Order: sequence, then C-alpha cells, then structure tokens
Amino acid sequence: MLETWKVAIPELTGKRHRRKVYVWIPDWVEEDDRLPVLYMFDGHNLFDDEEATYGKSWGLREYMEATGAPLIIVGVECNHSPNHGRLSEYSPFSFREEGIGYVHGRGKITMEWMVNTLKPMIDERYPTLPERENTFIAGSSMGGLMTVYALLQYNHVFSRGAALSPSLWLAGKKVSQLIRDAEIDPDTVLYMDYGEEEFGNHDIMRSAYAQAAFRLMEKGVLLTSRIVPGGRHCEASWEREVPLMMDTLLEERQEWNPPEENPENSEESQELQESEASEETPDETEEE
Repeated sequence: MLETWKVAIPELTGKRHRRKVYVWIPDWVEEDDRLPVLYMFDGHNLFDDEEATYGKSWGLREYMEATGAPLIIVGVECNHSPNHGRLSEYSPFSFREEGIGYVHGRGKITMEWMVNTLKPMIDERYPTLPERENTFIAGSSMGGLMTVYALLQYNHVFSRGAALSPSLWLAGKKVSQLIRDAEIDPDTVLYMDYGEEEFGNHDIMRSAYAQAAFRLMEKGVLLTSRIVPGGRHCEASWEREVPLMMDTLLEERQEWNPPEENPENSEESQELQESEASEETPDETEEE
C-alpha cells in the first residue's frame, strides 16, 4: 500500500513550497507489527513510471508486492528547481563543475531535516522499529553520494545503506576525507555498485570508485561492492539491482524469505505438494 502526502522543508525551500512524501507499507501488516524503515532520495522515481522524471521508475511497487518484504519505504520528492536545486540539496560539499558552475552544497541541511524532522514524523505515524539497527538509507547518483555521506556522518541513526551509481566523481578528496574521519559502528553495512557503461561518463570515476571502496573496507564497513555488467545511469538499470540491494539491507532477517528463493514456504506450494503426494501410486514414485 502506497500513501502520499505533502510536506514543506522550510530550511531548504521555505514554508510555501511543498513536496511529496511517499510511504510504502506492506499490505499484510497487522496492528501489532513493527517494521524496519528504508529512507530513500528521489521519492518520485521509486514506485510509478507516471511520476518518474524520465518516465521509468525503480519498480519498487511491483517488487514489494511480489516479495512482501518486511520493510517500510519512505521516499521524499527532490527539489526540481532548474537552478540546480537537486544538486544543491543532494551534495554534502560545495563544488564547481564545468558546464554547471558553482553549486552550494546543502546536503547537511537535507540530512538534518531528514533525521530531526522527517524520521520522528514517520515514527509517530507508522508502525516502525525506530532504533538504529532498523533504520536504513538508499539512493542513486547524487542520492547515492548522499547515502554514503549519511551512513558515515549519521551512523548513530542509520546502520545500513545502499548507494547505487554514487556520484563519487564530484569531490573525490572530500569523500576520502569523510571516510577517514568517520566514526562508525562495526556492524555498518553498505551495498554500493556502479554500472559498467557509466565509467565513460567521468574520466576519474573508476579510480574514485575503487578508492572509496578500499577506504570503506579499511574503515571496517561491511561492504558489498559490485560493478554491474552493462549497467547504465538510469532507473531501468537500478531496478535490476533492487533484489541484491534488498538482500543486503535485509540480510540476517530470517523471518523474511523471498518467494522466488523459498517457494516451498507458500501455502499454495504446500497445498500443491500435498495434492501431488496423494495422487501418487507406489509405481509412479519408483519411476520418478
């Protein structure tokens, strides 16, 4: 079940400008259930193609309906201002880039709002498990960079993250310094990937990715790193990585078994097995 409502972020765009919040809750949730929460950037690109910026979403609605994953997903619409509003809100650092110009990084303001305003709001309205070990964060591109930043800088809030195609090219030295200076718990988990076809977009990206992965592992992060064969910088490519991302975020949660991996656990499968068993004769069983 997907719920949407609007919220203002006064610290970023004032009280009058309101943007959508998307909240996915599994249909099977009952009154006493409590679930982990995954916070995501670019909420408008997550669930429905009709709302996605380029007409293709991550397909999270279909994935969550098919798997019944025990997870609440919270996505917030980005800043659509043509004056690099999204870049500004999704960058932990100020930077200057050819063809873009100077961008004032307001990623810290974004995260302070998410941690101190949005999260308490979600915990009050929905059946969450609010503790750090049950609070995750994920995003792609600039949202992927923000995921790395949030997991390191707000490690007391987020225990796991997923950074798909993170924009590590933006400020490689600052990212390295961020990782070196971070104080993180040893149970911190990160899924991080980059598409094979993306490396041509930025000359330094291959080394930037390798250095970040090395420093994260050196820091003790439980890192799942992947170069996606044929992967590109788009929602269709990120959609294909959702199962791996979710497996990493929900690893060790034995109460959830994806249907495609454990079909024998479903009621329909059990009924089918019982029916087949009752129809078998000794001769048929020997032949099999």
